[in-house]
Amino acid sequence: MYVNESMKGMKRWNPWIYLLGCAVCGLFFACKTPKLSQAEEKQRLGEYYGAATIYRKLYAKSKPDQKELRAYIAYRMGDCNRMTGNIPAALRAYQNALRYEYPDSTLLLRLGQVHQQSGLYSEAYRYYRGYLLLNPLSQIATAGHQGCRMSDAWLENPTLHQAGRMELFNSRRSEFGPMLYGEKYDQLYFCSTRGIIQKDSVNGITGMKNNAFFVSRKDENGAWLKPEEVTDALASEFDQGTPSFSKDGNTMYYTYCAEDATDPRTAEIYISTRSGASWGKGQRAGIVKDSITLLAHPAVSPDGQYLYYVADALGGYGGKDLFRSRLAGGNDFGPMENLGPDINTEGDELFPYVRDSVTLYFASNGHPGLGGLDLFKATLDSTGKWNVENAGTPLNSMADDFGITFAGKREQGFFSSNRNDALGRDHIYSFEYPAVTVFIEGYVANNEEEAIENATVRIVGRDGLNVKAPVKTDGSYRVELERDISYVMMASASGYLNQNFELKTDAEEKNETYFVDFYLSPIDKAVVVENIFYDFDRATLRPESKEALDGLVKILTDNPNVTIELGAHTDRKGPEAYNEKLAQRRAQSVVDYLIEAGIDAARLTAKGYGESVPKQINARLAEQHDFLPEGTLLTEDFVNALSPEQQEIADQLNRRTEFQVTGLEYNLK
Repeated sequence: MYVNESMKGMKRWNPWIYLLGCAVCGLFFACKTPKLSQAEEKQRLGEYYGAATIYRKLYAKSKPDQKELRAYIAYRMGDCNRMTGNIPAALRAYQNALRYEYPDSTLLLRLGQVHQQSGLYSEAYRYYRGYLLLNPLSQIATAGHQGCRMSDAWLENPTLHQAGRMELFNSRRSEFGPMLYGEKYDQLYFCSTRGIIQKDSVNGITGMKNNAFFVSRKDENGAWLKPEEVTDALASEFDQGTPSFSKDGNTMYYTYCAEDATDPRTAEIYISTRSGASWGKGQRAGIVKDSITLLAHPAVSPDGQYLYYVADALGGYGGKDLFRSRLAGGNDFGPMENLGPDINTEGDELFPYVRDSVTLYFASNGHPGLGGLDLFKATLDSTGKWNVENAGTPLNSMADDFGITFAGKREQGFFSSNRNDALGRDHIYSFEYPAVTVFIEGYVANNEEEAIENATVRIVGRDGLNVKAPVKTDGSYRVELERDISYVMMASASGYLNQNFELKTDAEEKNETYFVDFYLSPIDKAVVVENIFYDFDRATLRPESKEALDGLVKILTDNPNVTIELGAHTDRKGPEAYNEKLAQRRAQSVVDYLIEAGIDAARLTAKGYGESVPKQINARLAEQHDFLPEGTLLTEDFVNALSPEQQEIADQLNRRTEFQVTGLEYNLK
């Protein structure tokens, strides 16, 4: 991801390596008797691939008893291989430097980094700890140390993202820096070292060809087509990559790294304008006046107001930092603004991607991660502070993961990674976050469990949802909700009292269906309040009646303009006058409970019916009791003709507490 975008234009550049040095002439030094000074000069110029080749030959020619020389060569060879992304070779070289007692404590830091990038977290943790004992203020070592401690949690608790290598886009060479383009996000630009225009180029950092732009388009069926090299005037023999597009799609910002045999250049940001179907020749962006300041990885904000990018400039926090400049029109830019210490670290922050006004994605090796570059999500809060979190697995791995792009607001897109590549070459990966669905469903029925066809269920949520869902002919409804949101629901139907329900959906990212059934009470007939119990031959409410009574409180609360009569009924046993008085006391007990619960006494009337109004059997009761035909009145004569067991059931049905709506206009005047 070397800033040259070649900084990751040049692959296998170490993603941040190129940032150091797109200053290469492109011709490798070759000599039958390579000298140490030549390797050092190539390394100084950033020609890491060529320098590593010479160091390897020097190491092979040195003698085992030349410990200081071998330690020096091995350490520098490790640095060069690390910078080009050849982590296995870097690990071997650093281990040799340790074996020959290289004296610089930085070797412990490097051993920690390459062990971490090899997925050897226990060993990496040990080396980081050793380095921190000598350099306790090192933020880089601290972040690596923390990343190793957190690795098990990340690996054992992956996100729901599904990630996979996009073989259609990839080759045996290197691809990175994907960027979706077009109103429908049906084009994908990326960089690759397999370009024809660069066929004769050799990048001194990576030993590969320079990067060229490629583009893939979707066909009429939405399938991606084989990528084609961009051969417009934009194309160049030099390294280029990480494109980003203006809001109208007519301007491309990208990283460009020219090479000169006598005057090495650094990475710069260039601008290309689209004319018709072709991209014009790029022009240097006027962000800074000099050509020395490293600028790379441009990213346009969705609102088109800012250009975010990577820079190696004064006033930073160490390594490469993320900056932004206001887009003033054309090639005019506002001053450079560093994104600050919440984002930037002593390490390198690269490949910004602006998702929206408060969400920024970027890659970093300075925040705790799994190894190499990890992808991070930064969210801007109301105080102006960036809250940074690791994107977790599978977006991140022990290798370099960077350069993400999203298909608009959809949780899918592409990113770059060199995971599972023995040569450390980058490739394009797709990702998608499976849609997490949350539904509420159920039935709306009357108190006899018969579907109410003309009912509706209204749902209002704190997420702004306000829907009125019609109920189907079978009484069912179904509405999609969001996670971690509070909702208020109300079922209603003509001729029935309303019923409310409150629901808080779970925050966990999983598919969920909540079931809520509504049983509406009719306005034109008495409704039995089930499970209200009194002490024997008394009007005292038993504790097990509380749930049913509280349900009645809720009905009255949900329907604040309703007045009701509470009617209590007894069975045939005992004198009629006594039963009527007992029933009156029982009805009054219910009214007293409701008043104590906060219901206005003016809305309530108590009426004791005794045994004067026997229960009439409805369809549900007839289905439950085959000896009771639908429509039957449980009069004393009818009950007396039943068997003793049947009489007990009939008496129990007659002993009941009911409520009947008496008015709908309480407090409306």
